[in-house]
Amino acid sequence: MHLSITLIIVIITALVSFGGFSNKRLIDDLIFYPPAITRQKQWYRFFTCGLIHADAGHLIFNMLALYLFGEIVEKDFTILFGDKGKLLYILLYVLALFFSLLPTFSKHKNDYYYRSLGASGAVSAVIFSSILFNPLVGIGLFFIPVFIAGFIFGILYLLISQWLEKRGGGNVNHSAHIYGALFGIVFTIVVCQAFSEYPLLQNFIDQILNADPKQFIQFGG
Repeated sequence: MHLSITLIIVIITALVSFGGFSNKRLIDDLIFYPPAITRQKQWYRFFTCGLIHADAGHLIFNMLALYLFGEIVEKDFTILFGDKGKLLYILLYVLALFFSLLPTFSKHKNDYYYRSLGASGAVSAVIFSSILFNPLVGIGLFFIPVFIAGFIFGILYLLISQWLEKRGGGNVNHSAHIYGALFGIVFTIVVCQAFSEYPLLQNFIDQILNADPKQFIQFGG
């Protein structure tokens, strides 16, 4: 049985997350805790925090999104970059965990009350990489039969996340969503430029300009 990189990430993350639900010590050892990085140089926390989640709902939401979009991006990378495709896809995910949390680290590096967990920053990077390749593919929320073209969804996602970040409050790290998404865009553009002749941005623009406006918002049954 062939296991994709995406599915392997989902399985490992699910196993570690489920272990953490009943093991507070495991959560404490892996969670993103800025002072532990500042004082004790535990840089691994940038990455290990993506293996744990707050609860089953948090885990399912992230891993379902990763599976749906990651399989597409992994396939696109493999087609475009050949043997390097799998490695570049892994780098997209792993580096997104780090870069999506850098602004959070800068803001909370001496905040002994701050903690963060979950793979949302890396998942955002994968989603936005997928949008670059497929800007017209409809994206919707669970159980709501309305699908918005990916490029419109992306704009709304960033605007809403920015607004929620400025408003503050709650337990969601909206900054990680924003910077994860931006990292996904930049990484995908750079690797396409460096390792292929695929005109990513031109194709992205052409797909939007040549589309039937009815494709921008669709209603499902």
